[in-house]
This record gives sequence, structure tokens and C-alpha cells, in this order.
Amino acid sequence: MKKVIVPIICILLLIATLAFINPITDALASIFSDTPDLIIKSGNQYTKDNDYLYVQRTSDYIPYSYQDLLNIYYSVINNGWDQFTFYCPDEYNKCLNDVSHISSDELILTHLNNYIHPFNSFTNIKTSINENGEITLKVDYLYTEEEINAINVRVDEIMASILNNSMSEYDKIKTIHDYIINNVKYDVERNEEDTSMYHSYTAYGPLFEGYATCNGYTDLMAIFLTKLGFNNFKVATTPEEMTNSTTGHIWNAVYFNNNWVHIDLTWDDPVGIDGTDYLFHTYFLVSSEAMHEADQGETVVEEHNFNPIYYLEFKTS
Repeated sequence: MKKVIVPIICILLLIATLAFINPITDALASIFSDTPDLIIKSGNQYTKDNDYLYVQRTSDYIPYSYQDLLNIYYSVINNGWDQFTFYCPDEYNKCLNDVSHISSDELILTHLNNYIHPFNSFTNIKTSINENGEITLKVDYLYTEEEINAINVRVDEIMASILNNSMSEYDKIKTIHDYIINNVKYDVERNEEDTSMYHSYTAYGPLFEGYATCNGYTDLMAIFLTKLGFNNFKVATTPEEMTNSTTGHIWNAVYFNNNWVHIDLTWDDPVGIDGTDYLFHTYFLVSSEAMHEADQGETVVEEHNFNPIYYLEFKTS
């Protein structure tokens, strides 16, 4: 009887070993691998399906170049992820230094943020760097879920009330442009005192409170443009590019009629010395050349002196 039992036990052990050999070898490979398996989730509903000349989406989160790192940062933010961990491979010797450079450069992060849907834009992104090559990004987003829901409902209501299918694409954008300007005032107090009772720096302020800074105008217009199906991003000029200002400026870029053009609602909504509100179309769907020509008036405008390194769609050779 013993002679029969022993072979059966051996066969069972062999079957058990074969059944578990793949999980065991996978676990060992993960332990000894230079790049552990990454946890990849799906993007949220505001993830953009667009690539740009400066930065592109990626599904490969193992970086081998500086551009790969930019693409990873963009993709993490664009997907709306609160936290994400990736690893620098041994082959990329400068990886940790490049991560440190990107994470500490507010200008780079600001310009990256401008390619994101406003609802996925961040207020803060923290990068933790481990000597073993582990990089963790933690993202704090600008808009709350309650604000997003309220904005979406109101934007849909406005579009249904002022747009119709007989309008041309041009007329739809112009109608939105004019609606925002006619219903919003520039928040002078926040601009001058850096404080305000309004949420004028987001789309919530102009939509529900009637006040906006350039950020609020731009975010709201970007939301409308996206709902209308236009590829768009935001363009920012930082204080480093302006000689007479300590603050930056931001406006919209939209792909219209096979060209990238500018829309600046802030400058199309000036306030007169006597407090009178105006509605202009000086900066509506204009080329970079036309925008800069408009800036050369009685008072020279520096706010549109953006750096084309970050906005290559507008770079001229």
C-alpha cells in the first residue's frame, strides 16, 4: 500500500508546483526587477485626448529622457490622478536630477498645467524622490466635485439658451465670448489687493458671482470650448517675460479653421476710467501677429509676450 501512496503524493506535489510556479516567478521578478510593476488606472471624464508639440500623452511610465518625464507629469495630471508612483530606470542616469529640476520649476509646472482641462488643473503638485529611483507625485486639484457639478449644470443651461444648430462654429464661439463679457466684470480688487470676496480666479466666479480675473475668464471659456468640441489650451505669460509687471497673464488658444488662434476675454472686456464696461473683439480668434499688432497702441501691452518654447503651436521659424 505504501508503494502506491508515495507516487500519488509525488504527483500531487508536482501539480501544485506547476500551478504556482508562474505567480512565484512573477513575484521574484518583481522583487529583483529594476522597475517594479506600476499601478495604472483609467483617466477621469475630463481627461483630454490631445497631444501637443510641447507635451504628449503617454501610457509608458518608464522614462528614458527628459521629454518622457514631461509626458509622464502631463499624463498624470491630465488623467486626474491624485497620486501616482513610477520609477527611474538605471539606464537613465540623469533621471533623478531631471525630476528634481521639473518638480522645482514653477514655470514648467504652470505651463504643463495649461494643457489640462480646467477641472483637472492643480493648485499644487508635490514630488517625492527616493534614492532607489522611486518617484511619487501627489496632486491637489483646483476644483471641488461640488463646484464641477454646479459649473457643468450652469454651462449646459447657458449653451441650450443662447446657441442653436443653425449657427456657424464662428458664431457659436462669438456668442459665448460675448455672453461671458456681458455678464462678467473684471475683479479689480483681487488684481490690485490680491484679495477678494469672489472666486474670480476660477470658472465659478464669473459664472455664479459675475466677477473674474484673467484665470476665471480663461477657465470658463476653456470649458465652453471643450463642450463645443474644440481642441484648446491656455497660454500664459509669466512675470519673467514682462519688464513692467510683477504678475502674469493667461488667455485661451483654440484650434479653429485649421489654425491655432488666440482669444483673450480679459482684454476684450476693458473697464473705462469712468467705470463703463465695454465689449471688444480685438483679441477674438486672432493670430499671434494680429494680437501683437493690437498690443502696439497708445499704451504698449506686454501681457501677450509669451514664450513660444512652451507653446510651439505658435512658434514661427
